[in-house]
Amino acid sequence: MNASETDAPAEADAAAPVPQSLAQRGDNRSHRPTNRAFRDFIGSGWGPRPQELPSRNESAPWATARRESLGALFPGDRLVIPAGGLVTRNNDCDYRFRPHSAFAHLAGTGTDFEPDAVLVLEPLGTASADGGGHGVNDDAQGTGGPQGAQSAPTHEAVLYFRPRASRSSEEFYADTRYGELWVGLRPSIEEVEAATGIRCAHIDSLEDALAKDAGPDGVQLRVVAEADQAVTALVDRVRTAAGLAAGQAAQQVDDALAEATSELRLTKDSWEVEQLQRAVDATKAGFDDLIRSIPRATGHWRGERVLEGAFGAKAREEGNGLGYETIAAAGNHANTLHWINNDGAVRPGELVLVDAGVEVDSLYTADVTRTIPVDGRFTAPQRRVYQAVLDAAHAAFARANTPGCRFRDVHAAAMEVIAARLEEWGMLPNGVTAADSLGPDGQFHRRWMVHGTSHHLGLDVHDCAQARREMSMEAELRPGMVFTIEPGLYFRADDLLVPEELRGIGVRIEDDVVVDADGSVRRLTQAIPRTVDEVEAWVSGLIG
Repeated sequence: MNASETDAPAEADAAAPVPQSLAQRGDNRSHRPTNRAFRDFIGSGWGPRPQELPSRNESAPWATARRESLGALFPGDRLVIPAGGLVTRNNDCDYRFRPHSAFAHLAGTGTDFEPDAVLVLEPLGTASADGGGHGVNDDAQGTGGPQGAQSAPTHEAVLYFRPRASRSSEEFYADTRYGELWVGLRPSIEEVEAATGIRCAHIDSLEDALAKDAGPDGVQLRVVAEADQAVTALVDRVRTAAGLAAGQAAQQVDDALAEATSELRLTKDSWEVEQLQRAVDATKAGFDDLIRSIPRATGHWRGERVLEGAFGAKAREEGNGLGYETIAAAGNHANTLHWINNDGAVRPGELVLVDAGVEVDSLYTADVTRTIPVDGRFTAPQRRVYQAVLDAAHAAFARANTPGCRFRDVHAAAMEVIAARLEEWGMLPNGVTAADSLGPDGQFHRRWMVHGTSHHLGLDVHDCAQARREMSMEAELRPGMVFTIEPGLYFRADDLLVPEELRGIGVRIEDDVVVDADGSVRRLTQAIPRTVDEVEAWVSGLIG
């Protein structure tokens, strides 16, 4: 629970009460001193802050190359990429901050940096020389970068944020969102410049910077509109004042930037792949702890939450937290694809489908699904379904390793196996073969696997979602692409078209893979057991 300000000394207030608006009433629990003597006292007697500047982020040169690639697509335009603001959870409590993925990707920052920050790519020739910053991007711009960045950068990056206030300010002790006594020591402009290699300025100077030279014959503005409504509204006001595009025309301008930032992430650089491998390794540790908690889960009325909690604890210990809400679906719950209530029992003899991923401090996330026998052994019907899904995963992986494979072909390969197994089991409509079902007028097998087999993975668990179809689903696999392979079969307990012994069984197997420089596809999740024998040995080895 948030600390209360009621512990601070209060002044006697003899004045008559003044009517309050609803907005003002949120502060009624506070008794904040306002007298000058108190302000002088609370701002005094503190030791010096650390003087040493942080070292440059290891991500900085990679982020530089990304910014140069983006800027080259929009020469002469001012590009505005907000981090986003804090989001209210309830009343005056906020959710933990997580910056927008486009911002994190282009600024090279992670974790909770920095509510209300805005990255602006200034077209060269318009960037202000004073702007409040200290030191233009020295080794962060124009070096060629680690990923073939443009030799002649088109933009200069400027990072606007709210630096820490002095201890003599009211913000220091009274601002619950930004005050040092409330949220801890926040960075200075000099510190952020040292860490990122980006010139920085106070957020209060953003509006003037956006308006500089803006106009039909000057600078065009583009903003990642979904990231921060307040910043988007500010950009719209500047555009209106400058006579730039508004309404639907402005949306088209902004959509092109959002599309570009998404497509920029379709291929990962080697630093990003390393971060994803770290996320996968942490996820393996989380699965280990989850399996160790199975005995306690089977004795708890909400056993699924016992499993969820075990994984979540490891995610916070080893990374920033969860990449998405964990699915810990026991028994028939596994047949609800997005089961995140996790309020059911975990029973001996059942399977539990766990779809979970650790988001590391750089904000890259793993996305792994394993279907685990609670007793450490698959029953014959469970093994039958599991092996069918595993065979589909093998087929998809083999297709991905075929030269010229397109992203959509990975799904098609998995579906060929799924349809064939369902035909063998007599589950397709009378007279319908697997080949018939795979045709556009069939698709009957999709009753038992309604989702796709693959999606891109990175800063978002479903990464690059705003990329054009021809750049993603229809594109050939190419080095740097990271994606999932996750076939499944879901036989609901009330599905009368399913053989009785298979009802209530849900299985998904999900791996994270990367296309290496030579075009071959490699499992980042290779160390996480997946065959029947491996899974049984894994569970039995951890819980006996």
